[in-house]
Amino acid sequence: MDPLPRRLLIANRGEIAVRVARTAREMGIEPVGVFASSDAGAFHVGHMGRSVDLGPGGPTETYLSIPRLLAAAASSEASAIHPGYGFLSESADFARAVTDAGLLWIGPPSDAIQKMGDKLQARRRMRGAGVPVVPGSDGGAERPGEEDLIQRGAEIGFPLLVKASGGGGGKGMARVDRPEDLPQALEETRRVALAAFANGHVYLEKFFESPRHVEFQVFGDRYGSVVHLFERECSVQRRHQKVIEETPSVALDPRLREAMGRAAVEAARAVGYIGAGTVEFLLDERKNFYFLEMNTRLQVEHPITEETLGLDLVRAQIEIALGAPLPAPWRGGKLLPQGHAIEMRLYAEDSNEFLPRSGRILVWEEPAGPGVRVDAGVGAGTTVGVDYDPLLAKLVISAPDRASAIERAKRALSEWVVLGIETNAPLLAAVLASPDFRSGRYATDLIRRLPAREAQDPPDVAWIAAALVARNGAVAPSGDRPEPPRSWDPWDEASSWRPGA
Repeated sequence: MDPLPRRLLIANRGEIAVRVARTAREMGIEPVGVFASSDAGAFHVGHMGRSVDLGPGGPTETYLSIPRLLAAAASSEASAIHPGYGFLSESADFARAVTDAGLLWIGPPSDAIQKMGDKLQARRRMRGAGVPVVPGSDGGAERPGEEDLIQRGAEIGFPLLVKASGGGGGKGMARVDRPEDLPQALEETRRVALAAFANGHVYLEKFFESPRHVEFQVFGDRYGSVVHLFERECSVQRRHQKVIEETPSVALDPRLREAMGRAAVEAARAVGYIGAGTVEFLLDERKNFYFLEMNTRLQVEHPITEETLGLDLVRAQIEIALGAPLPAPWRGGKLLPQGHAIEMRLYAEDSNEFLPRSGRILVWEEPAGPGVRVDAGVGAGTTVGVDYDPLLAKLVISAPDRASAIERAKRALSEWVVLGIETNAPLLAAVLASPDFRSGRYATDLIRRLPAREAQDPPDVAWIAAALVARNGAVAPSGDRPEPPRSWDPWDEASSWRPGA
């Protein structure tokens, strides 16, 4: 294995930057953070050994600027770069630029990223490797409504999905229920794809009404070894984006788990994969599974794999990038999951329309206790804007069995105090309370079938606290002389006021 780098640049922000920094520090590597000038007060900056200002501008000019990130690595004398997830983590151009600059890239080879980054190419490659693929079209459209796609749509049958070849994260996707709606869906999806991914190619895919979404964590090394580290169930989704994940999946029996794991390994091996990646499958009601896509990076939900296997996947990423082989227990099949783990994503958004929210976090009190882990990218005083993903933190729960994990998750979620900004905590609580989720008989349409979440009134204790402050004045910092009591009656105030102000 090559020597450890002295400094590691983390080309990201939020909770993943904090997560990577922690592991780097434990390995004796100094973490170097980056930030946009307008993002200088971000939570992750305070968790770095040092940080580099990427300059003015929004995400495109800063976190998505390859020249600025390389310049940050040079100025900080960092010899390695970890991309985290999001931003440029699945950019073959970024991976190539990092290695061309003589730096260590903590991720898969650029050609593997490129092969799996285009979903049309990935579908063809997986079919060639013998991996089951969702029925659909393999040809792009030069213009919306092209005859071959319309004809292929009739062959696939409706409903179907129009998907952007370079899409991801639920973007560039449209459901079509009737043949006459297909031309317009092709045009609209192509327009979104060009704007979001600079790639207007689209394709068709069979739409499953109530599938399950199951992914497998894979790892490869420089010496041709590829393994999987078991599955994660990701079927609790809103707008095609994951909200709650768990492992193991109650939908898999040993035979199906073995077959899907073998297919995931073959998918990674087909592109010469090195490092951490995730192969995602759809599972239909008859337990037929189909390749959906491969994420050529670490996933947001990686902590539940860590909790059930007792691993640090970021450490493994770094060691494999330095030339270490996969650990012998991984290659020997001696690594077995223990217990059950659940991850819940806390977003700054409302719980019904899932629209992002912004504001300043006034109070942030995390739950704690056995089997409770919080990976956070914010804290008290953090200002949450609209320029970045609204993911605030992840609550990761582990327990000996699924029923215990659900109960522990309910308790931990109820103890999580976040004031100053609206979050999706009511949605998470509704999922945990859902009979379908608790029984394990759920699919990707679970959230759509839940009753609407009603806005929660402040608890009585909040009104009591507000009344005490209004009656007695603000509480002074410890050691300071308290302010004199302030009258609660506006008629006693000498200053001007008006009703309803």
